[in-house]
Amino acid sequence: MLENLRTIVRTAREGGIAIYHVPHHRWEPGDYITWKYPTPNQLASAERQTFAKGTWGGTFHEDFQVQRGDIVATEHWGPSGFPNTDPDHQLKRHGKEKIILIGLLANTCLESTGRVGMELGYHVTLVRDATSARSHEALHAAHNIDGPTYAHEILTTAELVAAIKNKA
Repeated sequence: MLENLRTIVRTAREGGIAIYHVPHHRWEPGDYITWKYPTPNQLASAERQTFAKGTWGGTFHEDFQVQRGDIVATEHWGPSGFPNTDPDHQLKRHGKEKIILIGLLANTCLESTGRVGMELGYHVTLVRDATSARSHEALHAAHNIDGPTYAHEILTTAELVAAIKNKA
């Protein structure tokens, strides 16, 4: 998956396609303490400090650092990158109508972002071999069961790269 992510990001940059980073909220002490209904997953992430600010899980991978011209969305607290954040505004501001979903996790953040994106009117592409999940079953469900309910296209990295290069 990592090499496919590198290939897609490089190809997108070379093709003039904007890169939007949609980061998960980076945990800090006190998060969720006053929440009425934090989910078990949110509480477990806080306990494990999965996305703790300034740690390995709370920073961008060294190969995917924000570059000039990239858009960084407001951090999302739940699975979807859209509610209570600004990607919809950022995408519309820049005249974007299509979103390509790559990264983690296919069956939570990407799926819920794709579902909301589709409902907001975006053309959604899910890249099969540039996403991952915590289990083979979850990945299968994300791509083969749930993906077709919201994604307009489910492609491989090679198919996506070919499409980008054919438009250039």
